[in-house]
Amino acid sequence: MKKNFKKKIGILGGTFDPAHNGHIEISKIAKKKFKLDKIIWCITNQNPFKKKSNLSLLKRIKYAKKINLKNKFIKIKYFEKKIKSRKTIDLINFIKKYEKTNGLYFIMGADNLINFHKWYKWQEIFNECKILVFDRKGYKHRSMKSLTYKKFNKKGLVFISFKKVNISSSQLRKI
Repeated sequence: MKKNFKKKIGILGGTFDPAHNGHIEISKIAKKKFKLDKIIWCITNQNPFKKKSNLSLLKRIKYAKKINLKNKFIKIKYFEKKIKSRKTIDLINFIKKYEKTNGLYFIMGADNLINFHKWYKWQEIFNECKILVFDRKGYKHRSMKSLTYKKFNKKGLVFISFKKVNISSSQLRKI
């Protein structure tokens, strides 16, 4: 008989172009600090705020799975085709509908917080989950001055400082 218990789930969305140890590290910290049962890396085909990826969606998914073979709590998923949307609020609503959860945690880097107010139905996202913002080198000051931080700090938004992994997907693409 399958247990019918509710889980605390983290969502880390992005192009993962490519996935790297920084993504893994913030996933591990979020899992430990917020006692998450699993984290879903929701790979998007295209981030509307970034240029088109050089790697195909399939290659990015395969690589994300490959670097997470030891991290069984991280699940790699692509939902856009199934939910017919690339909007974060639609993704969150889909996961809430199909996962038995007692809490959703949306994980992002501080760089994304700067323009978060431009996301589709951005304020609704705060009604559906807690937002975990991980500091990124060079973005802390700007993200803490953002409209979103000013409006939602201590109201569903947690800013997390940590020992940063000195790597980013854009740096890796230059190699």
